[in-house]
Parts: sequence; C-alpha cells; structure tokens
Amino acid sequence: MVVTLYFDAATGPATFHAQAFATSYRGAGCLLSGGEGFTESSESWYFLSGVDTDSGRTDGIALFGDSITDGFGSTPGADRRWSDALAERTGRPVLNAGIGGNLLLNDSAWYGEKGLRRLGRDVLQLAGVDTVVVLLGLNDIGFSETDAQPTYKPAPVVSAGEVIGGYRELIRQARSRGLTVTGATLLPFGGSDHWGERAAKVSHEVNEWVRCAGEFSEVVDLNRVMADPDDGDRLHPAYDFGDHLHPNDEGYVVMAEAVSRRL
Repeated sequence: MVVTLYFDAATGPATFHAQAFATSYRGAGCLLSGGEGFTESSESWYFLSGVDTDSGRTDGIALFGDSITDGFGSTPGADRRWSDALAERTGRPVLNAGIGGNLLLNDSAWYGEKGLRRLGRDVLQLAGVDTVVVLLGLNDIGFSETDAQPTYKPAPVVSAGEVIGGYRELIRQARSRGLTVTGATLLPFGGSDHWGERAAKVSHEVNEWVRCAGEFSEVVDLNRVMADPDDGDRLHPAYDFGDHLHPNDEGYVVMAEAVSRRL
C-alpha cells in the first residue's frame, strides 16, 4: 500500500514517526501521479499515524512498547520488525504501538507521552483489537545509568515496585476494555549503555514478578529465549544488533515465534 500526502501551503512543524525503518519520499510541487519529482527520501513517516481498514476482524494484536517493538536494529525497508514476523506466524492483524525511547512512567520531550497515558489512544481506542502484548519499562530502568545521551531525560532512578505499579495500571486499563493482556519479560541488556548494577537488580526483580505474579493473562519469557546461554544478562550474540540492547532481524524472528506460541 502507498499513501501520498499533498499540502498546498507550509504546514509548520510536522508530527512524525522518527524510526519507521521504511523509506518515505518527499518532493516539491503538485506530484499526484507517477514517481517523478520525489527526489528526497527519509526513514521517518510524517503526519500519517495509521490507516483504518474495514476487515471485520476482531482478533487484532497490539504490541505496546519502546524501540524494540518499534523495530530498531531491523533491516530498513525489509519489514523485519518482530511485529511483521508475528503477523506472518499468527495470521492475525498486528498493530505496532512501539515508540523508540518511550517510557512507562514519565513523559519525554523526545520520546512522547508515557505508556500509562498513551495506552488509551494507541491501543484501547483501536477497532478490532482483543489482545495487547506489553514490552515496556527498560528505558525507565536504564536511562539513569548513563549521562552520555542528553535525550535520555527524564531519568529518575526507579524501583522495581514503581515499574510493577505501572504494569498493574496498564493491566487495569486494558481489562476495563475487555482486552487480554500478555506480559513479556524485559530482554537481556548487559553490556549496553542502559546497564549497571542498579539496572541489573531492578530488571531481575521486574522480570521475576512478570513470570510469577500471575497478574498478566499470559506471560512470554522473552528474557530467557533471547539470552546468551553463557551469560543470561546479555543478548545472545546471534540475535544482537550490535549495541547489546536491540535485536537484529534473526532476534526479532525468535521473539515473534515465542509470542506466537503463547497466543
């Protein structure tokens, strides 16, 4: 599907999805037919936030997360995010509600509204969704471990209890709309710029709660399926994009297979 947008005057600042991992084309003037004149390209999507189709399906899956759900590390233009792989394996509609850098507990000038606030807009108001998979919170835990990135703000030190409280609120909101809520454990991120002694402790506690508390309808232990067999705190080298934080194409396939088995 191709969507073309035309503006007959300057719009001012544009809303955009920064890391679309797909190519958009820009041109000047009235370019309503053919491909000529679109001389600039970008890997961001501008203005358009979604396209509704009247399929009659009511078994849609919404993936709610950060840059890992957004598909960072996948091959641009190849549709190799784990949302793409999950749609192929389940045959169900899959909606990607991932925002790179997004936080569960705090709004960010760079990475948008916090997960607790945007769930309603990005998942609960969408037609045809009956399941939401939550994979969010790693940035809340890891941003405070580094001063290298000025965009990693706000970066308060958060406890496992605060993250768990955020999960409970997401579960409450989703169930109030009749959705099944699947929780995913946070992926290993040892060696990344989000890692540190405190982040390790909090992530271990959060993942153990997800596995054992019984508060999600279903649990997918992505931490275990993605871990290096020689060091459970690190991504498996075969699945590591290279920053020890984001999976590569192969890693995203493994994630999708694990989730599809639970769904």
